[in-house]
Amino acid sequence: MNYLNTTRRDTNRILDVIVIGEALTDVVVTPDGTRGHPGGSPANVAYGLGRLGVSTGLLTAFGDDSRGAGIELHLRSAGVTVLPGAYSLERTSSATETLVEDGSACYDFDVVWDPKPLAPAYIPKVLHTGSIATFLAPGAGAVKTLMQHRDHDCIVTYDPNIRPALLGSHAEALSIFEDLINLTGVVKLSTEDATWLYPHKNLDDIATRLLGLGAGLAVITQGAQGSLLATPATRLTIPAVQSTVADTIGAGDSYTAALIMGLLTRGTVGYAPALLEQVGRTASMAATITVRRPGANPPTTDELWAHLEQPAA
Repeated sequence: MNYLNTTRRDTNRILDVIVIGEALTDVVVTPDGTRGHPGGSPANVAYGLGRLGVSTGLLTAFGDDSRGAGIELHLRSAGVTVLPGAYSLERTSSATETLVEDGSACYDFDVVWDPKPLAPAYIPKVLHTGSIATFLAPGAGAVKTLMQHRDHDCIVTYDPNIRPALLGSHAEALSIFEDLINLTGVVKLSTEDATWLYPHKNLDDIATRLLGLGAGLAVITQGAQGSLLATPATRLTIPAVQSTVADTIGAGDSYTAALIMGLLTRGTVGYAPALLEQVGRTASMAATITVRRPGANPPTTDELWAHLEQPAA
């Protein structure tokens, strides 16, 4: 998906993956102090894909300020193309994360999502979106429009990455989420997402619901309990890789990036069980490497393959 009126040389690359969604500054508050770094789930996924060697572009919006410049520098360090029009907001959005003793985080947001409208010149192999970008007006409508105009050969992946503080009522959020499922091929939820969206269903029934709404593959990650990968024909539970945890920031996004990388290599085998198992184990390892170190710090290709080649403990 190249964009018209490009001003940067690297936007002329043919990109395998386009990620659409917010890029912001994560402000992390710990007992040891406060630090800021680039973040936002879609930006983290794009960065993770870049680290894995996947040709990736990010369609986003941030401010023409030091935080915005820092985000672009961060993404470019992983080889990610920041598509034109990104510097379109009055200020760069932020999310403040306060870490608790078990390494998990609670969030407070100062977010605007209003990307410039851009017309795609071609469709990538994978179009990924999710998080705030699919719920928050006015940009959510533009995201849906781009999803509606994808080519049938393009895999659309969707991770809602639910942030209740930024959503309206539960009924409204669920309606928006389910309305997008028919436009996607792959839906990935965390256990927290799944139980917030469907508080009275178990994970297996939630996967069935997602498939019934039109997804070809439903993925539900369960932290230390592993992940569920479901298609209309197959259900697999992939065990998590046991590890010490520095924090969980970006782990789900690392999982998503590795999942997308695996889907790019599936060829004509569709969602065969052997492929799903390989993709699931690779994604779980990517998440494990991320939780072992602070912040959204996903693995490189070399790191990921080295860990996958290690014998099981």
